[in-house]
Amino acid sequence: MEPPRSCDTFVALPPATVGNRIIFGKNSDRPSDEVQEIVYFPGRSYEPGEKLECTYIEIEQAEKTHSVVLSRPSWLWGAEMGANEFGVCIGNEAVWGKEEIDDKEALLGMDLVRLGLERAETAEGALDVIIGLLGKYGQGGNCMESPMSFTYHNSFLIADRKEAWILETAGEYWAAEKVDEGMKNISNNLSITTKIDREHPAMREYARTKGWWDGKKEFNFAAVYSYFNPSRSSSSGDRFCEGYKLLRKHKGNITAATMMEILSDKPSGINMEGGFMTTGSMVSILPQDPNQPCCHFFTGTPDPARSIFKPFIFVPQIGPLVKTASPVFGAEDPVKLKPRFKTKPDRRHELHKKHEDVIMSRETAQNELLTKMKNLEKKQLEEVERILKGGAIDGSGLTMLFVNCVEEELNLYE
Repeated sequence: MEPPRSCDTFVALPPATVGNRIIFGKNSDRPSDEVQEIVYFPGRSYEPGEKLECTYIEIEQAEKTHSVVLSRPSWLWGAEMGANEFGVCIGNEAVWGKEEIDDKEALLGMDLVRLGLERAETAEGALDVIIGLLGKYGQGGNCMESPMSFTYHNSFLIADRKEAWILETAGEYWAAEKVDEGMKNISNNLSITTKIDREHPAMREYARTKGWWDGKKEFNFAAVYSYFNPSRSSSSGDRFCEGYKLLRKHKGNITAATMMEILSDKPSGINMEGGFMTTGSMVSILPQDPNQPCCHFFTGTPDPARSIFKPFIFVPQIGPLVKTASPVFGAEDPVKLKPRFKTKPDRRHELHKKHEDVIMSRETAQNELLTKMKNLEKKQLEEVERILKGGAIDGSGLTMLFVNCVEEELNLYE
């Protein structure tokens, strides 16, 4: 059986972009029957000593959390990708290498995504949060709701209005690369080579004691820690190369619309189909002008080529995103799934159900509807551009921005 493979994350910074902006994008490639929900959690304050239940383990809660919007597999606590009120965006990838994967339940990479967003105001601050929690609690646990075991180590692409960081892990060890300009993408392979801006203090010595590095040659993290198993590396390596080719094709002219086009590309494998497929997608506009708001687009449905990217802007008084939130089953769900359900529950939210019924299940009479969907997406992009160019925003007029866009999409499916 072919092993599952998943995800690609992209970032483009000036001068590769248009309009002095950073553009972030990610496809979440997961089991095709898994539901991705879009949820919003406002920031909160907590009493000292309070505990937090993540997907599998309990950790110490922070005294204060930031507001976050997340795209996540609806059965778990963390997220595949998301953003916070300060314009920090994070996406993670599954990676495999020479370091063995521990079977113990710890923090999922997806938990670390959410924790980084909830606890940091900058990209490097999120990096600090993630590596701190990784060192304290470790990473591990089944990344599927089904009994099938799917475990991996994680890499992360973290961006804010000023810069981006790539963080790649191998068990407790890690390396990080700062990105100040240009374009970067990550896939399911280690990609940091000799440009290492921060690292685990014992990373090199550990590699030397394992016989992976002689201590003399220039240290190349990917070369030293990667395990070049063809069944693992071929697909992810191809997608990694194809993803960079798509970025390079648009170098100097990358916009949010360009990133949506890249995420929708099927010939490259970026928009994945099959048993593992693209179940949710995200694109963010991060203006370097602090007077302009950041805007985050989410599909909340599979296949970005046949979905609508809908905008979300952080403003006060945002309510629950009801029609993109999955139902909850039992007191332990989705915070901690022990024991797992004997029969997998139907986690489809309203938007997912309608999209599946009309778009994913019908092969006839779709062209006209898809044209209407992409015209709506274009209209929403144009509206966001108007908002961004206006600088200061009227928060009261944007509290329902994402919700109203979801309603417009649902109306198309009637």
